This record gives sequence, structure tokens and C-alpha cells, in this order.
Amino acid sequence: MKTVAAHLLDRLRIPYEVREYAYSEDDLDAVTAAAKVGLPPERVFKTLVVRGDKTGVVMACIPASADLDLKALAARSGNKRTEMVPVRELPGLTGYQRGGVSPLGGKGHAAVFIDESARGLDRVSVSAGRRGVQLLLSGAGLIRATGGRVARLTRARAAGAD
Repeated sequence: MKTVAAHLLDRLRIPYEVREYAYSEDDLDAVTAAAKVGLPPERVFKTLVVRGDKTGVVMACIPASADLDLKALAARSGNKRTEMVPVRELPGLTGYQRGGVSPLGGKGHAAVFIDESARGLDRVSVSAGRRGVQLLLSGAGLIRATGGRVARLTRARAAGAD
């Protein structure tokens, strides 16, 4: 059964591959997803839902191995301040649940910001909109499909951070 995100890619004629994997409710992070789909964490992009003080909800797609720089996202999105949206609000805002948030095909029309590291990559992976399902496509395809704005959105990870 195709997800809304996969249907969107079909409609846009953007080539992609679907990879399904077994997941656990206790281990929904993107680094685990990367290992299960056989890609390095810097090519698997997690989608984070953030609220800006001026624009409201925006999405940030960053590599699984990176941390979101909320100040950089605020500056790029026209906000003074941004903060992560509580997990309990994800379904109402996006139509997706934690561990299955896709930058593609969600409800609402949140602006999407994609970390600059996606540019030029021949293969990246994002959630298909369902836990345990990833879509593999080019970085350019992801940018085109989301209408995403490309910017530097990550900061160096703190020592020992997961």
C-alpha cells in the first residue's frame, strides 16, 4: 500500500525506492532507521516539526547524525525564536506520528527547510509517512518535491550526544 508521500512523488514523476524495515516503539530514531535501510546516518534525513514565534509551524529535514540549530532555523524561517513541537501535537499538525513524520504529503502546509548537506546527494532517505517505511530519492528530488528551502540547519554534536 503506497503512502501519501509516495503518491506525491509519483505525481511529480520523481524516482524513488521504498524500503521497509521492522521497528520498535522504543527505538524510533533516525540513526536506527539508517542502519536498518543500509545507509549512513548522514544520508537519512529526519523531519523535525518546529514552531516559530512569527510563522507558526515549519519542518526541518536534517541528517540523522546531526542536531538541529534552532537559532539558524529561526533566522532562515523569518522567526526570532523557534522551539520543537511537543510529540503529542504531531498527528494534529502533520497527520503523522512520531517516528513516521514525512516532509512530503502531510496535512497542513508547513514550510519545509532542508539542510544544505542534501544538495548534490544522489541518494537520501526520508520517512514515507509511516513507521518502518523509508523513501530513497535524490537530494534534488527531495528539494523539488517539498518545495524546500535549503540552508545550513545543523550544529556540531555535543560529545557523547545521541
